[in-house]
Amino acid sequence: MVGWLQDNGLLLGLAALDGLAYAALVFMVAVGLNLVFGVLRIVNVAHGSLFAIGAYTAASLGLFFASQGLPPLAGYFALVLAAALVGALLGPLIERFLLRRIYGHEEVLQLLVTFALFMILEDVQKLVWGVQPVSQDLPMTYLGTIDVPFGDDVIPFTKYQLFVLPGIAVATLVGLALFLRRTLAGRMIVAVTADKEAATAMGIDATRIMLLTFTAGAALAALGGALASPTTSLVPGVGAQTIVLSFAVVATAGLGQIEGAALTSLMMGLGRSVAVYFAPEFEVVVPYLIMVAVLLVRPQGLFGVLETRRV
Repeated sequence: MVGWLQDNGLLLGLAALDGLAYAALVFMVAVGLNLVFGVLRIVNVAHGSLFAIGAYTAASLGLFFASQGLPPLAGYFALVLAAALVGALLGPLIERFLLRRIYGHEEVLQLLVTFALFMILEDVQKLVWGVQPVSQDLPMTYLGTIDVPFGDDVIPFTKYQLFVLPGIAVATLVGLALFLRRTLAGRMIVAVTADKEAATAMGIDATRIMLLTFTAGAALAALGGALASPTTSLVPGVGAQTIVLSFAVVATAGLGQIEGAALTSLMMGLGRSVAVYFAPEFEVVVPYLIMVAVLLVRPQGLFGVLETRRV
């Protein structure tokens, strides 16, 4: 075992770094999905489309800023601006005119409606951006690389993936936790999550809280896409890949568990990366094998709690 670790130490180091960066992106999407479910009690399949639209918008804005001769730092502004635009424009529109009409309905109807929205938004992406790959990697190449020591070896790795992605993911986790626990608006969200009827009876405007929560979740999904855009070429279907993995993270962590989503994202990110380097034929299935193993033991998820259901 020791000899194997010595022989494969470099690959393990690369897997750890790649897994950390990948986990950060998955967490950004999964935490928004979990936040929305916790308040709205809707599993939003269209969440993946918000990720994709955020990615395409960030790439388009970055290319536009570059064509105007703006400094490279404008590329980072494009990432934030894309997330804000998608969240502020699509979030309220979807919640107000679509989701609000299906609150309290059967889960099957909610899934069908959000899946239909997902398909519509997928076609909108093709109409706006076409089917050819779109890429814009200036935010990543501008920072360059850094040599990461790993045992006797040195691993060159991009600063963007090593510092920016995990840093924003950690800041998001801490910021959400503090917001939900230390602010009035956050406590109102927690109250609506725990018992919507009781929160309404106490004078909380549950409708407004649900609108704000969905908008925040949409912005988080779009931010995840924006952050991912410098690291890959964007093609149709990128939203579908992301939402499936995000559902696996949410189910494994437990519905509504924000901190749990962070740990589960890390588990699946590292598991996938290890598979990429040592068993690439299992790359796609490893995250779902982790999910199945957890749900067989704890059907409510690692951090989920069993809830009594009103009848």
